Amino acid sequence: MSKSGKLTTTVSAKGQVVLPKIIRQSRRWDAGTRLDVEETDEGVLLKPLSAFAATRPADVFGCLARTGAPRTLAEMEAGIMAEARRRHEGS
Repeated sequence: MSKSGKLTTTVSAKGQVVLPKIIRQSRRWDAGTRLDVEETDEGVLLKPLSAFAATRPADVFGCLARTGAPRTLAEMEAGIMAEARRRHEGS
């Protein structure tokens, strides 16, 4: 960082701005991160966009359709344990 504690960058001829590495690392903004750009009275605000579209429960309810009786808690726990064993044996 500079002596004043502020970081600077330059706008390229193509209008591109490189964010300082320390900022990208602290925000975990890797290459390809999509940012929302908002103009404010104070300047320009950058906010990362979600990797997933906004979803309501009604949009996905029942997407994993299953026929037959609902599973019991014991059956679900047994399935989870079986998958954990399978993954552990494969490592």
